[in-house]
Amino acid sequence: MGRIRPERVAELIQREVVEILDRHLRDPRIHGVTVTDVEVSPDLKYATIFFSTLEGGETRAQVVKGLDRAAPAVRHILAPRLGLREVPEVRFRFDESLERGQRVEELLRKLRTGEQIEDEVVKDEAGKDEAGEDEGVKDEAGEDEGGEEGE
Repeated sequence: MGRIRPERVAELIQREVVEILDRHLRDPRIHGVTVTDVEVSPDLKYATIFFSTLEGGETRAQVVKGLDRAAPAVRHILAPRLGLREVPEVRFRFDESLERGQRVEELLRKLRTGEQIEDEVVKDEAGKDEAGEDEGVKDEAGEDEGGEEGE
């Protein structure tokens, strides 16, 4: 039963946040945002709201800034609607699953048609590749940063 309550709260938060973003917030940066999922921590202290948008690049960065700025207002509007003693802290995260799904479909299509598939290194948010290594950022002298002393 411990997992049922966070899931129910997440479903309620998702329904309410969709309505809040649509009807209560006027920031033009968050227009066209779709709430794709909500995850609530087991202790109900944090709610991570996943969203997608058709915008990319710099516009997506503006959407993220708009949602980060709106998070306290969203939490304030959520408070009476949830009926909880303490309202979870709201955090917005871009949902990359749609882009990953499109990439998988593209790769499968290329495999079926025999097209060339380029090698790519997958990097995490910290700029590290799958092996946990840095991108190899060069300093002004052309040497790797963070190298061993005495080289």
